[in-house]
Amino acid sequence: MNSWSLKLADRTMTTQLPAFVMGIVNVTPDSFWKESRGGTAAALELVAQGADILDIGGESSRPGADYVSAEEEIKRILPVIREIRRHTTCPISVDTRKAQVLKAALDEGADMLNDISALEDDDSIADCAAAAGIPVILMHKRGIPAIMQNNTMYQNVFTDVDNYLQQRVEYALLHGISGDRIILDPGIGFGKDLAANCTLIKNCGRLCGGNYPVLMALSRKTCIGQITGRAVSDRLTGTVTADIISVLNGAAMIRVHDVAAAVDSLKILKALE
Repeated sequence: MNSWSLKLADRTMTTQLPAFVMGIVNVTPDSFWKESRGGTAAALELVAQGADILDIGGESSRPGADYVSAEEEIKRILPVIREIRRHTTCPISVDTRKAQVLKAALDEGADMLNDISALEDDDSIADCAAAAGIPVILMHKRGIPAIMQNNTMYQNVFTDVDNYLQQRVEYALLHGISGDRIILDPGIGFGKDLAANCTLIKNCGRLCGGNYPVLMALSRKTCIGQITGRAVSDRLTGTVTADIISVLNGAAMIRVHDVAAAVDSLKILKALE
């Protein structure tokens, strides 16, 4: 199994586990899993549970969600990032599509960009990320969250997602983002039905020829509920199972609400690999 390292602007982070664990902190009133909503206390609890990275977001991207302004995002996330930095050096990823938000977050000590639009929604965000020398997560989605589940048909979902991400990698490289700071996310649940999600989970490590680390964000999502028949609050076991399968299939990072469970499962995987 692969061992993983990730270059930040000022240091290189490594993990002794089979994948990095990214803990989700949604500074929003409407994220689909209410337990992920919170601020500094929630973030520091995830660090205590073993999160390698914190992903701080001020704009929900759940199916049906509406976008918010850059000003509102900044108002939500900056106090949290500022306070987190008073307590820990744990790398902080900012989940945004907007250069204005990214710049403000970087000024407060953020270390990474997680862009669900793969640098498409703001013409200046790629240059901002390149200048800062930070890692960038490029995600595939179709349409905007408010309507993305209205179109889930693909000729070949793996080929379509793979081609899109390769194009976005080329765009990122053209704008000066280093290849060793690019991470791919196939966008589970973003304009995809259950069959498409399953295909991407099983083949995640093959994206872009396996040349870039892949993040899988499966935590408590609809596809887990479709398979298990369980409500969001009861999807932890399904999530952990799907995450481990994605890591076995090549994922380098898992983005989760339940960090302690993710870390424990990866420890078991490492011991038994």
